Amino acid sequence: MVTVKKLAFAALVQVASAKVWLAGVNIAGFDFGCGNTNGDYSSSSVTAPLSSQGHADGLGQMNHFARDHGLNVFRLPVCWQYLVNNVLGGNLDGNNFAVYDQLVQGCLATGAYCVVDIHNYARWGGQVIGQSGGAVTNNHFASVWYQIAAKYAGQPKVIFGVMNEPHDLNINDWATTVQWAVDSIRNAGAKSQMILLPGTDYTSVGGLIPTGSASALSAVHNLDGSKTNLIFDVHQYLDSNFSGTSPDCSTNGVANLDTLAGWLRSNGRQAFLTETGGGSTSSCYTNLCSELDWMNYNADVYLGWIGWAAGAFDTNYELSETPTYSNGVWTDQGIVANCVAGKF
Repeated sequence: MVTVKKLAFAALVQVASAKVWLAGVNIAGFDFGCGNTNGDYSSSSVTAPLSSQGHADGLGQMNHFARDHGLNVFRLPVCWQYLVNNVLGGNLDGNNFAVYDQLVQGCLATGAYCVVDIHNYARWGGQVIGQSGGAVTNNHFASVWYQIAAKYAGQPKVIFGVMNEPHDLNINDWATTVQWAVDSIRNAGAKSQMILLPGTDYTSVGGLIPTGSASALSAVHNLDGSKTNLIFDVHQYLDSNFSGTSPDCSTNGVANLDTLAGWLRSNGRQAFLTETGGGSTSSCYTNLCSELDWMNYNADVYLGWIGWAAGAFDTNYELSETPTYSNGVWTDQGIVANCVAGKF
């Protein structure tokens, strides 16, 4: 169990040792069915990163990252529709959830923290949650989170990632939606685990303050009114337009991180960089490693980082962090060896 006092103590230790608390890799594939940013869904595109399903060995990857590099957190993105078999407001689908749970249990077996991330961009089928005239409601969203949290209420190392990369929405209304999710998670019995609060503008580090996300989400609270373990969820890529679509890095992103760090310190809050990355290129070895070095010296307000991405991504994907396996040996992508794991 992580309490405020423990977090505060951990922050002091981290500053003294110049190292973040958490570092790891996204294990993607269950999210491939919601690959666009409109919350649309294609069941045939879901690529469970499980050898038992005939795909990538996500369990082996996590074991390698944890055992050989000491990485201690994995983010496990999944489409909302996959979990409920494309029935809005429906129950968790027994078959689909059991497959996804294989990945979660494999993550927990490594001893790492495991982020359950609904990867729908604040949408279902193009409709913004709570902002669609009743088509997709806060209650629909709260329902799925209640069911997920009830499954993992007894797992202190499960972290609840409320939503991946919301965008183009009313931030005050979205803060209300996030509060519904937090209430549901806590009411389901998950009283103390971390919950990640996502702002608009694709949860960008540089957008959290100017979009009003930081202010609006600051009001989100636990059932008892406290804000213990409610952590801001942020992303940052380092290519020329911060989109994560190029293997090259043109900035280290430290200016954005530093601005947000000042706000976090002033407001007594913390953030978690749950997506960052770059290609295995010289420019990214320089810039991504620089970003993560900086974060290590600001571990009082940044819990850590999670690189994007391994799992079912092919090794020729621009930002691939997927290791290869041959003759009993895992071989890392350069960006992982040098930066994502190398700086932890």
